[in-house]
Amino acid sequence: MDKIEKDLLKTIADIESTPIGAYNIRANGEKIARNTTANIDIKTKEDKPGIDIIVKENTVNESIHIPVIITESGLKDLVYNDFYIGKNANVVIVAGCGIHNGSCNTSQHDGIHTFYLEEGSKVKYIEKHYGEGEGTGKRILNPQTIIHLKKGASLEMESVQIKGVDSTIRDTKAYLEDDTNLSISERIMTHGEQYAKTNFYVELNGKNSSSHVASRSVAKDNSVQEFFSDVNGNNKCFGHVECDAIIMDNSKVISTPQIVANNIESNLIHEAAIGKIAGDQLTKLMTLGLTEKEAEEQIISGFLNS
Repeated sequence: MDKIEKDLLKTIADIESTPIGAYNIRANGEKIARNTTANIDIKTKEDKPGIDIIVKENTVNESIHIPVIITESGLKDLVYNDFYIGKNANVVIVAGCGIHNGSCNTSQHDGIHTFYLEEGSKVKYIEKHYGEGEGTGKRILNPQTIIHLKKGASLEMESVQIKGVDSTIRDTKAYLEDDTNLSISERIMTHGEQYAKTNFYVELNGKNSSSHVASRSVAKDNSVQEFFSDVNGNNKCFGHVECDAIIMDNSKVISTPQIVANNIESNLIHEAAIGKIAGDQLTKLMTLGLTEKEAEEQIISGFLNS
């Protein structure tokens, strides 16, 4: 790999050398490296582009890295990745995509990830998206995540759009059975003329199932963001959705949280807040010697990571 590819991998997956554990690294539509372990197998799909990741039951303290990088301008990449997590397994999965576009053609990656978690299994899923390059061509990322949690399973998802993505539609659908838990943390930054849309759809079907969705976003310049959530309580359950955004310059943010209680014992909450950076926050930091830009960056960083 050249320096650009190495830098992309470091940014989206914290990979600076060969990862420990199982991994599948994809560059410009092709597999460039793969490793399996005694407990984790990775197989290329035969009917469509993508991979199957199979984790044996009772597998603990292992990790899986499946980053994608694109440096070829004009490439449109599509993958279907399915994760089969065995009973009582507990693993960390690091995904994400980085695009470097130095030309005038559009580069695009669409990743469709489907999770099947068996009883008692746990997954921490980290997904980072990033775009760069001096070219005028668009950098487009459309991730789709589909989650099936069986009894007692839990999934913690951390989704981050760092910067440089011109257009993204981010779809997440989840179906929860008894005693399951889904926790999603989303952080998005847009600037220029960029557009980002997030759709969350959650079905709390099981008794004592629970979900928490938290979105933090910052929109700058003329960028536009849309956030839609639809949480359905179909049993004794708990669901919480919160969407907080900072708008700057001429940006626009639309937040539409929806909760539907189909059971008298469902407990559902939604919260949304959109606003600008408070002037007293800037003033306080500037009295400490920071420039206005430095103060803004510190406030934004603190907000996105809260």
